[in-house]
Amino acid sequence: MAWKSWRAARRRRKEEALERPRYGWIWKPLVALAGLYFLVTIALGIWWSQPPAPFDVEQATLERRGEAAYAPAARGTVTVATLAETVATLLDKPGGYLRNDIAPPGVWLDNMPNWELGVLEVSRDLARALPGMAAERSDPLEEARERLEGDDRDWFYPTTEQRLEQAVAALDAQLGELGADRDGFVPGQGLGEWLERSAARLDDLALRLAASVGSHEALTELAVETESLPPRTPWHRVDDIFFEARGTGWALAQLLEGVQRDQADVLAESGAEAEWERLLAELSMTQRRLWSPVVLNGSGFGLFANHSLVMALHMTRARDLAAQLAERLAEPPAALAAPAEATASIPEEGEEAEPVEPPVVEVERLEEELVEPPPEGLAAPEE
Repeated sequence: MAWKSWRAARRRRKEEALERPRYGWIWKPLVALAGLYFLVTIALGIWWSQPPAPFDVEQATLERRGEAAYAPAARGTVTVATLAETVATLLDKPGGYLRNDIAPPGVWLDNMPNWELGVLEVSRDLARALPGMAAERSDPLEEARERLEGDDRDWFYPTTEQRLEQAVAALDAQLGELGADRDGFVPGQGLGEWLERSAARLDDLALRLAASVGSHEALTELAVETESLPPRTPWHRVDDIFFEARGTGWALAQLLEGVQRDQADVLAESGAEAEWERLLAELSMTQRRLWSPVVLNGSGFGLFANHSLVMALHMTRARDLAAQLAERLAEPPAALAAPAEATASIPEEGEEAEPVEPPVVEVERLEEELVEPPPEGLAAPEE
């Protein structure tokens, strides 16, 4: 009887297992896959958060020009190539463009997306100024400006990546037109306006960085008016503004080097070379390695540093240098500017050129040189 009851109980257990199966073993591989996924996304997030190294503007120009790299080029070639390489860096760096990501790990990151915002804003400033620097209207430059003006968080068609690619293609098309037989950029034209716009952007960043400081006494050395400060930055936004400033410094330094190659004679004629180099040095200080895993917001000589305050100091100095250069380069040097007299004397089609009379002084000097005394044999006899 015991044996029969045991077999009956065993048969019932099998039937129950078939009717109500147990899936307790499934959660173990699911947990393992989820843990592996989180480890991979964390590793990718750390890798993607590393900012790219600065590039060599001359090497980038050679690579972007392709077969025409060793042929003469017009003024502005290095500037356009540097802007194209700067925008292309947003697409080619590890992880690509992350600011519009809607899936992990990009959606979890905030440092690199804000770094990208700083690079994009500086690129937009130069793209707006390029049509004014060119000697003639350029459709590729206008197209590049329009493409860069789009929303930086678009993830649906047309995505931000597509517009950035179109902007790079337009700038490359402009490079193909800047041959030795074409008019390039006008010497010094538009430099002052671009530098003035850059100074305003640096000033805005300096104010937002300074707004994270609790004590206004620490801002006296920065020459910051506390009345003009925006509301205090929330603690979770401190690192966002900090990395936006780092992206701004990275991109602006690259573009300044490219413009320096094209406008070297203008800077020398205006005596702005030393200030230009100081501006580049100040921006390079914003790219020093951050040894802390997070952006600290300490004060004074306390235990923790205040990274935002240090960055605000560099932004303020760079702002002052950019404002000084904008004032110095507001007008192109007279020695390099096209003479207005030569252009004004060219008659329009269908009009007769008016005769140009030499100055009276020149006429008298010419008469004195042409009138020679008569020979002695022909001289009038003395009475």
